[in-house]
Amino acid sequence: MTHVFNVTTSILGQPWRWRGNVTPGGDLDGRGEDELLHHLFRARGANPDDFARLKAPTLRDWLPDPSIFQDMDVAATRLADAIAAQETIVIFGDYDVDGATSAAVLIRYLRSVGATVGHYIPDRLLEGYGPSAGALVALKSSGADLVVTVDCGTQGYEALAAARAAALDVIVVDHHKAATQLPLALALVNPNRLDETDEAAAHGHLAAVGVAFLLAVALNRTLRTRGHFADRPEPKLTHLLDLVALGTVADVVPLTGLNRAFVTQGLKVMRARRNIGLTALIDVAGLFRPPACRDLGFALGPRVNAGGRVGKSDLGVRLLTTEDPAEALALAQELDRLNVDRRAIEAEVTEDALTKANPDSNMAVAVIAGEGWHPGVIGIVASRLKERLHRPTIVIALQEDGTGKGSGRSMPGVDLGAAVLAAKDAGLLIAGGGHAMAAGLTVAADKLEALTLFLNDNLSGAVDTASTVRALHFDAAVAPRGVCLMLAETLEVAGPYGQGWSQPRVASGPWTAVDCRIVGEHHVKLVLSGADGARCKAIAFRHADTALGAALAGARGRAFYLAGRVKRDDWKGEPSAEIEVDDLAWA
Repeated sequence: MTHVFNVTTSILGQPWRWRGNVTPGGDLDGRGEDELLHHLFRARGANPDDFARLKAPTLRDWLPDPSIFQDMDVAATRLADAIAAQETIVIFGDYDVDGATSAAVLIRYLRSVGATVGHYIPDRLLEGYGPSAGALVALKSSGADLVVTVDCGTQGYEALAAARAAALDVIVVDHHKAATQLPLALALVNPNRLDETDEAAAHGHLAAVGVAFLLAVALNRTLRTRGHFADRPEPKLTHLLDLVALGTVADVVPLTGLNRAFVTQGLKVMRARRNIGLTALIDVAGLFRPPACRDLGFALGPRVNAGGRVGKSDLGVRLLTTEDPAEALALAQELDRLNVDRRAIEAEVTEDALTKANPDSNMAVAVIAGEGWHPGVIGIVASRLKERLHRPTIVIALQEDGTGKGSGRSMPGVDLGAAVLAAKDAGLLIAGGGHAMAAGLTVAADKLEALTLFLNDNLSGAVDTASTVRALHFDAAVAPRGVCLMLAETLEVAGPYGQGWSQPRVASGPWTAVDCRIVGEHHVKLVLSGADGARCKAIAFRHADTALGAALAGARGRAFYLAGRVKRDDWKGEPSAEIEVDDLAWA
């Protein structure tokens, strides 16, 4: 069957097709767990030889030898020398979750082996992204012997040249797209270097926090070889995986390969509540159960991000590295408050940006600029608008000095980071970089039109291809009675899910609506009934004012099929299955 339930056009105008052209065979309701899991793995392009280690991802099965990466051994050796000589090490991080967790991983590890280590996080508004010449030279003047940049630095040519002139050693730990020319760093560890081997480049999907963890592994091995742990306990590297999981999920990198092991094992570490700051944040966020993968992206990540977006840039690092419970609680509460402020600012900017967007434009990339927008929320706004416009979107906050700070979000199959680097090389940007799904830039206001045309020319083919194949893709189709707790729990085994490893989508029905109401912030809540006697709850998040929400509200008396994710619902302590709805088709 080419189309699931023969749906060629849904309420949202999408055909329903099987993911990866892999059609499940037989009666899904009666299939065993392994058969269903193998179907999910095949639909995501996995090699059958990897099925066993995909079901239970461990570091033992996925972790590479860190030495395969360019400059990794150089970086580990220099850090080991600094530890032995009691030099002052400063971790220079980005202000987002990946930067905060990357910095925290190295700070916590270095402290555990007796290093003298501090941190520096630039102010988003006053200093912008990445290392600056002034900041690095000032760190040298204040006593820093070695600086490690995390989640930034690959494009820091001027800053690192100034550091070299000031006799300051700098190690770059990053994952953003690299150009042919590399900055003057003592070592640059980045799987996305163009001169990496195929073996190392295969790990280009890592977030910076994953690269930072690999550096900790390499450094630990170097210290062990030197006898550093002869008179002190060797730290347990696995205790850092809760931070690695948080940064990996929050940075929306593909949850494939090694990243799956990082997140799976990191969630286990997080449940042990070893990190005082992270534990405080979990409690303040109201997660009165062990965190799941989704919580990292929707509950914890935004709160850590809030410091860098609308507050003090180093709040996240301070929270994730503190050993003082009182300080941890105070920092977590401050980040929670800032997150509320961030949401209000984001809503205002999103509404304004939507009025400037042209949904009927022929441009491959939507470039939307406005004055008075807070630069700290433009990335989130770009993500919101991308979902509305169905194409890569860059949102630019115009500044009083005639420049604009921009943040972009892309769609699968369209490498926005590479296009932004090309625009920089073409002289259209003051600064820019990123990875396939996200990018940041600084542009002169009078170059906006030229930038828009350049990106259109550069990405129109990829966007056309991605848009042409746009459809809703499914992993399973079940009768109403098939939407049950056992199905929800079996689907969860194939996780963690995220970018590059999609949450399974299930088609079910036909259903009728017993009840439908608006709850919370524009969510549509339903009670469903199936002809086979099944009953189920469903919710469509943020769809009260969309075509889907209108269809659900008017569905009484009509039979329909639903598309969505089948989740475990523990409301009131009675576990059951619930559908998170993202499309509907009339039966």
